[in-house]
Amino acid sequence: MKKQIILLPGDGIGREIINSAKVVLNAIANRYNHEFTFHQHAIGGNAIDEYGVPLPEDTINACNNADAILLGAVGGPKWDSVDPSIRPEKGLLGIRKELGLFANLRPVKGFKALLHASPLKQEIIEGSDILIIRELTGGLYFGQPSERRENGTAVVDTLSYTREEMERIVEKAFESARIRKKHLTSVDKANVLESSRMWREVVEEKAKEFPDVTVEHLLVDAAAMKLITNPTQFDVIVTENLFGDILSDEASVLTGSLGMLPSASVRSDGVGLYEPVHGSAPDIAGKGIANPLGMILSAALMLRHSFGLDEEASEMEKAVNKCLEQGYHTGDLNIQGGKKVGTEEMTKVVLENLTAKSISR
Repeated sequence: MKKQIILLPGDGIGREIINSAKVVLNAIANRYNHEFTFHQHAIGGNAIDEYGVPLPEDTINACNNADAILLGAVGGPKWDSVDPSIRPEKGLLGIRKELGLFANLRPVKGFKALLHASPLKQEIIEGSDILIIRELTGGLYFGQPSERRENGTAVVDTLSYTREEMERIVEKAFESARIRKKHLTSVDKANVLESSRMWREVVEEKAKEFPDVTVEHLLVDAAAMKLITNPTQFDVIVTENLFGDILSDEASVLTGSLGMLPSASVRSDGVGLYEPVHGSAPDIAGKGIANPLGMILSAALMLRHSFGLDEEASEMEKAVNKCLEQGYHTGDLNIQGGKKVGTEEMTKVVLENLTAKSISR
């Protein structure tokens, strides 16, 4: 398999961690006889410094011709005083819009070696493995322009969706559930919102095309509660933009290890942008101590969802998990009795585990 991957290191620790992902992907390519080509471009604050804008045309053109994109992180206090119209974050929002990325994927997995850091009791979070799929381009954030009325004493925001927008995100969710545990939870507020009632209709219609996937409907308030009380009941969760924004942030703290979480923004043809959930961490940039595992897991997500390489993705994930079981951790993680290492050494351990017999084919 030949694939072209665009690297967008961005700001802060982005350059360090994206290099780790590249090294591991090259090891996977060699092992499975794939060919990955990499081209690096600017985004965010880095692009502002070099080109005066957070998303240069050269970057847009490269991403439009790519099979997938890996992004490190954008932003930092260095650019706090720039014009709001060209803040580093505009680069990320801009590339999502340019590429038409409508589905946000947020896996949340409880790594056994890190469960002690979870705000939940270990017996509640242990075994959790959730994929939250959030619609990105519609809903309350993209309705008719908000307006103040009655001399500023009232306000109106509009929640707007088309059936097509619902159908494509729901279909992506069913496809994702099919390659996991074949269980899909659709989250809405159908007891109140007409948009949610249409959402349920679409889910029920799509379910006929995926008879091997079990479907359940949950109201968003019940889903928020069950994420805390019984997270292991979930496999894939699909929901609209606002609900997904809230639920994915809630779920991200459950495992107690924000630095471990990958994410993706994808479209129907498989092209996607993959990035860790954490920020640019400018305070530790260049010190060689950043945690590369969230970036490496984002690359694994890319293999699975953009390239259809599930076995290769699983091998990367197993290699990362074994690092933690062996006690290796960066400063943001806390493994009692473990060995604290930097970015380069952690990456080296992942590579060693990829060739270990315990996770071989």
